[in-house]
Order: sequence, then structure tokens, then C-alpha cells
Amino acid sequence: MTTKTAKELFSISVRGVDKSWGSVKAVDNVSFEAPTGGFTVLLGPSGCGKSTTLRLIAGLEMVSAGRIAIGGRDVTNMPPARRQLSMVFQSYALFPHLTVAENILFGLKVRRVPKAEQGERLKRCADLLGLSELLDRRPSQLSGGQQQRVALGRAVIAEKPVCLMDEPLSNLDAKLRHEVRTEIRDLQRKLGITMVYVTHDQVEAMSMADKIILLREGRIEQSAPPDEIYQRPASAFVGRFIGSPPMNLIRLMNHQGGAVLRGLDGPPILAVRGQDLSLGLRPEDIRFCESGGLPAIVRGAEYLGADSIVDCNVGDEKIAVRTHGRFSIERGSQVRLTWSPDVVHLFETSSGRRREDLHEVHLAEAAITTS
Repeated sequence: MTTKTAKELFSISVRGVDKSWGSVKAVDNVSFEAPTGGFTVLLGPSGCGKSTTLRLIAGLEMVSAGRIAIGGRDVTNMPPARRQLSMVFQSYALFPHLTVAENILFGLKVRRVPKAEQGERLKRCADLLGLSELLDRRPSQLSGGQQQRVALGRAVIAEKPVCLMDEPLSNLDAKLRHEVRTEIRDLQRKLGITMVYVTHDQVEAMSMADKIILLREGRIEQSAPPDEIYQRPASAFVGRFIGSPPMNLIRLMNHQGGAVLRGLDGPPILAVRGQDLSLGLRPEDIRFCESGGLPAIVRGAEYLGADSIVDCNVGDEKIAVRTHGRFSIERGSQVRLTWSPDVVHLFETSSGRRREDLHEVHLAEAAITTS
């Protein structure tokens, strides 16, 4: 008999999975790997199929087609209890009449784990989550963040190699979300568990994930580490969804000498034809310059403290620029914008797909020269 490797013990494999309800296909041919001990995030807008995919992994829904394996074992048709995983839901689902300790221990009691072992696990779990002083309280006596820790405690105490989380922070305010997501990431690293985490919040995904799987209308739009998905978005949708404020998508037109922005006669932006092309520029990659670049009219600015988001009109296009500190130029003022060639993203307008073949094309010098 061969011994299973760590990868076989804890990885999750989803292969060609579909889920339909009648004529509605919620998950469409989804395939990915959640590696052993990794933090994989399923990200996307409402209705994209991310929570359904998680429920399929958990066994709470059955697949219409495809296979799911956990630890090298086909679990496609297995009930949840046999899949060796724990789960944290969007709602805390705590029993209001039970104490924190009783809520955390509930699953172990149902499985008739010996009381001595229950006590040992409870102590380890409470120490890990900072709940030791709260074990005698009831949920109504806890803050939102504390209740979420109790929900985490129920998953942690099960000591399963896989943990699934379905938007666990959506009920918390912004400050608590930041604190608890840091705690969850630290907890996952300490325990070395394989985690699959669902969220619609790209900040959560970027700050927590080892790998992001971005879904759209039931299909995977891109699967990559956070830095790759930010720096090399596979489509205009990915470029707009990842990053705040969203990436500028600028329609290009054909003109003598190359592609220009709509509403401008020049200078050319690219030394290629602009038909069916869109230029992607992140607001933080655009700079103001004294000369060269492109002429723009300031429409307004939003001051955020550390920086400002400046909205500009450039020809028939609207472009957002992120700049450091307070932006004091008046509305209606003329400015000039520039950027470096290596921050440009090109997409096919009709399909939205990245045009990697054009990324080696030199930008027209007039559009990138600064004084």
C-alpha cells in the first residue's frame, strides 16, 4: 500500500463541474485546484456562482456534471459528513440559549467525542481565537466580531484539514472586517489548513488569497495569484473588477499614424490600428505632467485623505486619476496626462479579452513624453 503525500491528503480538485436548476446554469464547466495548505478565494459579483461552487465542494448541493476530489478521494457523491471538512457560513448561526463554550463544542458532542478530549480541544481553540475569557457568555452578550470568532471556533475545533468559508465577514463593519480577516489569515497559516473562501469584496480577496478564482456568470474569468490578476488581467472585466477605483477602459479609434482616443485627432496612443481595441489604464498609473501627454479637462476631485481621485474628460472619454494628497486645481481647468508604456493594458472591445500579442507594440512617443 502506498502512502499518501501531503498534497493528496489536503488538496481540493474541481474538474468540469456544472450545476443547473432547470434551464438555469449556475456553474458552467468550472475546473480548478485548491492546493494543500493554501488560501484560495472564490471571488465575483452576486449571482456569479461562487457560493454555489462552495456548496458543491461541501456536498450541500450535488453536481449536475463533473467531479470533485478532496485529498485525492472522489467525493462527488458523498454526503457532507464524509468529506472531512468544516464550514463557516455568512450568518453566525449561533444557538442563542447556549454559552460560547457550548456553541463551540456542539459538533463534538453530536459526534460523541470523549469529554476529556472536548476539554483539551476547547482550551486550544479558545486560546487560539482569544475567547478564553468569553466562554461563559451567551451570543447576545458578544460583539459582532466576537460572534464571528465563535463561529470560527466551531470550525477550528473540528480539526478538519479543509475549511470552507462563505462570505463570513459580510455582516461586520469596515473596521471589524479588517481585523477579522487578518485573524482568519493568521489562523489559516498557523493551522496549515486548506481553505476555500467566498467573497464579493476584491479587497478581501487581494489581501488574503494565495490564489484568486474570479467567476463571472458561472464561468472562471481568471485564476491566478493576486499580483498576477492585478498586473495582467485576462479580460476587461477582470481589470475593472480588481482595483479601486476601477481600471479606466478607453475606446480607441483609427487615425493617421495609429490609434487615438475617441474625440481626439491626436496624438496617436498606439502605433497600430485602433479598431475594436480598448486601452486599460489604472488610475494610480496615470500622472499629471507639464508638457507632452494628452490634454484633459478636470471634472472634479474626490479627496480621500492620503490621496485624491481626479475625474477628467479626455476627448469623448472619462478618465480617473489617482494622485497623492489633496488635488487643488479647480473644476474646468486644463491639465495634461501621461503614463509609462509598461502600465498599459490592451483589450479587444468586442470580446473583452486581453490582447497579449499587442503588448509589445511601442507606444507613440507623443503620448508618454514628460517634460
